[in-house]
Amino acid sequence: MLTSTVCAAVSAGGLGIALLTAYRKRFLAATRIAAFALIPVGLVMTGIIDWVEDLVFKPSVWAGFGVLALSTLLFLAGRAAERRGAGRSRKAATGPDAVAPAASAPSLGPARTPKPAAPKGRKDSGEDFSDIEAILKKHGI
Repeated sequence: MLTSTVCAAVSAGGLGIALLTAYRKRFLAATRIAAFALIPVGLVMTGIIDWVEDLVFKPSVWAGFGVLALSTLLFLAGRAAERRGAGRSRKAATGPDAVAPAASAPSLGPARTPKPAAPKGRKDSGEDFSDIEAILKKHGI
């Protein structure tokens, strides 16, 4: 009952503001204000306000929200534990050579043998990429 009165007062005030705005020749703004002003009365007439009152003021509804929140937390915790456990067991069970080395890596031609190391005193004319090649081989590239 009280909410119906409050919604009617809010709508009446909004329509009054819309009339003042229309008087100032701002018809587009007045139309928008009138549209927003009619929403509270429409909500009361459809019964949505009564539903919201029941939702807000019943403790059983809030307990239901608490149970839903607990369910969501348990679900997320289970998913996180599953991801952590699956990642560790998969690495331990399969090892680094679970997939054939050539199965996912593109063919880069015949394998090259590493060059012998250059003497310490002088630099080779080419760059030494052995550390980069080792990293690429480690990742299967």
